[in-house]
This record gives sequence, structure tokens and C-alpha cells, in this order.
Amino acid sequence: MPPVIADPSLLRVLIVLAVTQLIAWGTLSLPAVIGRAMAADLEMDLTAIFASTTVLYMSMGLCSPLLARPFVKHGGRRVMIAGTLLAAPGYALLSAAQGPLTYYAAWLLLGVAGSATLSTASYIVLNEIAGLRARSAIGALMLVTGLSSSIFWPVTSALSAHIGWRSTCLVYAGLLLLISLPLFVFLLPRRVRDHLPPSSDAAAPAPASPPSRGTFYLLVGASGLNAFVAFGMGAVLIELLKAEGLSAAEAVGFGSMLGVIQISARAIDFLGGGRWDGITTAIVAGLALPVAMLLLMLSDGSHGAIGGFILIYGLGSGALAVARATMPLVFYDKAAFAKASAQIGLPLNLLSAVSAPILVELLTRYGSNAPLALSLACSCAAVVILLLLRQRRPMRATVSS
Repeated sequence: MPPVIADPSLLRVLIVLAVTQLIAWGTLSLPAVIGRAMAADLEMDLTAIFASTTVLYMSMGLCSPLLARPFVKHGGRRVMIAGTLLAAPGYALLSAAQGPLTYYAAWLLLGVAGSATLSTASYIVLNEIAGLRARSAIGALMLVTGLSSSIFWPVTSALSAHIGWRSTCLVYAGLLLLISLPLFVFLLPRRVRDHLPPSSDAAAPAPASPPSRGTFYLLVGASGLNAFVAFGMGAVLIELLKAEGLSAAEAVGFGSMLGVIQISARAIDFLGGGRWDGITTAIVAGLALPVAMLLLMLSDGSHGAIGGFILIYGLGSGALAVARATMPLVFYDKAAFAKASAQIGLPLNLLSAVSAPILVELLTRYGSNAPLALSLACSCAAVVILLLLRQRRPMRATVSS
């Protein structure tokens, strides 16, 4: 049994974070599923609806560095509680939106809340608690959180069909207050453990000296380009599959399969027992993305080719999600991880912010091949940067991998 699963106290934290991250990410997927219904009701075009992703990630990115000190001073638990208390009113405001002003204001509030509750926050909490086992703990968490789209896309579609998208927003606000908030308050530890048994994780050895600014910029470049593709494709995937000739039901079905496939890739990494560090995982997984993009560009609407795209892209993007979270562990020790993650969060979220509207605009103006070609170029550039970053790994991390 993997050590992070065998430790009851750490397992409890993983369960809390898994449930709350599923809810947090799943509820944010509204535009991906019911964007057209929202556009019709608010009298906005589809590109403007998807610009909510820009507002979300811009606000997350700008707030992320500001939270470095609160994370260090107060701990992840308190920051995540505060973020949840902000997110619920964000969904209430979204449900009451009457036009662009209130629509974007709601997403601005959700972005501020997200900087305190979404992935970076959960990784910081795990680093506080798991210490040297943080890489394995993050991998275990991501085995579950990758299912957010598979669970919530069908749920969002069904809820919206029965009660409307506005009431769906209120339901999601209730989930945060009735499930996520109590879990944070009562089940996350109030104090982190400072001393843990040694670990065999590949990322465990801490570098002897802080990495250079050049290494930081390479981390930002590789993480940002991959995030641009991942978050952009996640937002537009259903519309992209429709453009490839699938019906709405088929597009949701194929899209929902993506989460399961991503989980499979993360399981392979997790069950590998820490044999690979984040850089190695990112290089191998990153090579799958250009193959997937080319396959869909040449598919000509074939269901078999679309299925192949979902499979290859799902495996690559699933493993890359783990790599983006764990690459900093190769270069930064426990004390520096929270600050480094918060600083990386700014450019990473800014690139994520512009991904959906850019890909949607390309899709609506030029067809499906245009966003696929841009994603292909970004994926290839990320692989090149990762190969450069690989040469900068600390000697002990290189040996252990």
C-alpha cells in the first residue's frame, strides 16, 4: 500500500481535499456545458460568455502572489475557509446576473475565491502536512480531482435542463456552504506536522541552493504553455467536438470520457511509486499532446479518430497535470514551496485566463483546425522548454530519478 494511503491522518486530509476540489472545479465548468444557454439568456455572444474564464484566471493570477504570506503565516486551512466563504456569494451573484457587468463581477469574485481554494491552495496544504511525501500526496489527490468534468458536466447539463442555469448556480453555492465549508472547518488539521518519516519520493531531496531566476522562468514557460492548452481545451472541448460533427449528446459523452482517461494516466504515475520526478513525467506526457492534436486535425469527423484523440490527449494531459503541480518540488524545498507556487501562479493563471477566449474565437471564426494548430504549437514549445529545464535539475534529484 502506498505510504500516503497507509497513513490514516494523511488519508483523511486527502479525502477532504478530494471532495472539496471536485466540487470547486466541477462547479466552475458551467460555461463549458451550458454556455449557449447562458449567452441566449444574457444576450451575450458565446465568445463573451467564455471570456468569464479570462476574468476567473486573471483574478486568480493577480491574487495568487498576495496569498503567499497568508499561506505561510496562517496555514492553508484558514485560507481555504476564507476562499470558500467568498465563492458561495460568487455563485449567488452569477445566478442573478442580468448582463455583462454582473456576469463578469461574479466571475471576478469566483476568481479571488479560487486563488485561495483551488489547486495551488490544496498543493500547499499537502506540502505543509505531507512534507517529503508531498509529491505522492499530490498524485493521490489528482487521481480523484481529475474526475470533476466527468462528474459535473453531466450533472450541470441535467440540472440546467430541469431547473435552469440560474438555479443550478444556487445549488452549487449550497454545495460549497453545506459540504466544502464544514469539511475544511472540522476535518482539516488546525496545525501541520513538522516532522515526518523519510520518503522514497523522487522529488524528496531538496536542492542545496535556491534555483536561478532562469530556472524559474523556464518553469513558468513550460507550466504556462501546458496550462494554456489544458485549460483552453477543457473550456472549449464540447464546442470543438460539435464542430467536428458530433451531436450535443455525443460531444458531452466523449468529453465526459476525458476525465476517466486522465485519471488512468495519473494512476500510472502514482503507482509508479515516485520513480519519476515531475520533469521526466512532463516530457514523456508532453510528447503525446502534439500527436493528439494532429490526429484530430486529420480526423475528418471520424468517430474512431475522435476517440483516439480523447484517449491520447487524455493520457498526456492527465499526466501533465501532475507534472505541473510537482515540478517545483524538484527545485524548491518545503519552506520555499508555498512562496514559489504562489509566484508561479501569477503567470500560469494569466496564460490560462486568455486561453479559452482565444481558442473560442479561433474556433468560431476559422473552424476546429485553428485552435488545434495553436495548441499543437504551444505543446511543441513546452516540450522544448522542458528539455532545457531537464538539464538544470539538482544533481541529487537527477540521480534519484
